[in-house]
Amino acid sequence: MIAYVTVGTDDIALAERFYSAFLPRLGYALEYYHGDLSYALPRRPEQTVALPEFYVKAPFNGHPATSGNGTMVAFEARDQAEVRDLHAAALVAGGLDDGAPGFRDSYGPTFYVGYLRDPHGNKIALFSSNPSDPARAP
Repeated sequence: MIAYVTVGTDDIALAERFYSAFLPRLGYALEYYHGDLSYALPRRPEQTVALPEFYVKAPFNGHPATSGNGTMVAFEARDQAEVRDLHAAALVAGGLDDGAPGFRDSYGPTFYVGYLRDPHGNKIALFSSNPSDPARAP
């Protein structure tokens, strides 16, 4: 089970602006830990497993942060409209578009996704597979 995911940054303030533009709307609460950012979902009493946390930190080794080639973190939205809204909010907050929200031919008929790069180059996906939303035309 995944306990947490970490991405690196060399500019905590810029990273906070970007991630705080959409993660709180997905239910994540921000906590500061030793100058770094920790986003966590609330744990309900009936949950037996904690959901993964998302950390944004300066690299421990003191070297510049780099984004991983092929590395991506995906966050699930409620529906297609929320994917579009969060993608737009992240762009306004300093993110870069890496694929506008929409369907992709290589994924299923209900998988709707938008891709971003955070201000440091880390790849982020915002997606929904809500069966109540319109599906991709065959």
